[in-house]
Amino acid sequence: MSGAASIITESQKFCVSLTVSQPHEADQEPTLCDEAPVNKQHSAMTFVGCSQSLNEECCDDQQCPPYGVMSVLGRRREMEDAVAVCPALVSLPCYAVGGCKCDCPHAPGIKCSLHFFGVYDGHGGSQAALFCKDRLHVALVEELKAVSYFDSFPPESVNDWELQWEKIMLSCFRKVDSEVGGGVCIGEDCDRCAGNGSCAEPIAPETVGSTAIVAVVSSFQIIVANCGDSRAVLSRGGKVIALSADHKPDREDEMARVEAAGGRVIFWDGYRILGVLAMSRAIGDRYLKPSVIADPEVKCVQRAEDDEFLILATDGLWDVLSNEAACDVTRKCIAGRCNHNSIDGLPPTRRGRGSDDSPASAAATLLTKLALARGSKDNISVVVVDLKGKQK
Repeated sequence: MSGAASIITESQKFCVSLTVSQPHEADQEPTLCDEAPVNKQHSAMTFVGCSQSLNEECCDDQQCPPYGVMSVLGRRREMEDAVAVCPALVSLPCYAVGGCKCDCPHAPGIKCSLHFFGVYDGHGGSQAALFCKDRLHVALVEELKAVSYFDSFPPESVNDWELQWEKIMLSCFRKVDSEVGGGVCIGEDCDRCAGNGSCAEPIAPETVGSTAIVAVVSSFQIIVANCGDSRAVLSRGGKVIALSADHKPDREDEMARVEAAGGRVIFWDGYRILGVLAMSRAIGDRYLKPSVIADPEVKCVQRAEDDEFLILATDGLWDVLSNEAACDVTRKCIAGRCNHNSIDGLPPTRRGRGSDDSPASAAATLLTKLALARGSKDNISVVVVDLKGKQK
């Protein structure tokens, strides 16, 4: 992780790691970012940690919704999962995320906060997942800074915002994938290593990789980018909406892509790329390229009044719980019908804000315990975002 530790940018200075007692020493602490104070200055885009801030706030609530995080070793020998949560990571013009609840969503200077949630499931080692935990949200901010589209944002381009986010997420994931494999240092002007060349060193061995499921949440939109077989699920009015599709080798379109790239999907204890990897997309895994790619699938969903909660989790949960079952359990917890005595015996929930007995925390913990009870053999990481709740 020496290469990852060297990548410190201005937008990371609000990131902290919370230290709590753990019954499992191998459990990884999630990256948690403090919310930056909001000032008012002229800026087309506001980045956490920058001196520039909002020209004018969106009329809607800017607070990050309450969330709960649980990440445990489970029955594995090594912890390879990682989680990152960054409230108020960045502020953008409302129309850069498809509009807002204000009367004049296209008015210049009206901005909303975007909150970042990321879950990463490593394989072959924890290096790639840990790097993604510390780096991917920072790379996203870098890509947003690099796109002049958001600086001027001409009115005729307002309807292209979803396409722009697809391009930004693609560039972000590819950048992190390149860095995991050993990037190209530009010398003295390199922001990542201060010109010492350390960023050109691989972060992880060629057989190590990680999934990535990230959600950028505003008061008006949810933007999800997925690479691998971790998953995001939204509950809306009692109905379950899958916001991602697992990248499995036996998915018809993925199998066709792999074979077109010269690879093969072999059934060896399940469908696997070259009989080895049980997913068709991941960050890292250099030895399986170009069959395995880091390109994410991006989905943008406008929020509705009856949105209840969002679940991001690794396959340690989804292998033993269906989307519907996970949402049923979470819905009861959010509604206050979860028995808190039933979540004893697990590591304490790690959260950024709020009390440990909040509904979102209780839901994340209970989902983890249920997955263990149903025989999950993998690490388990769960993030529950309460879309109706308010921070205390």
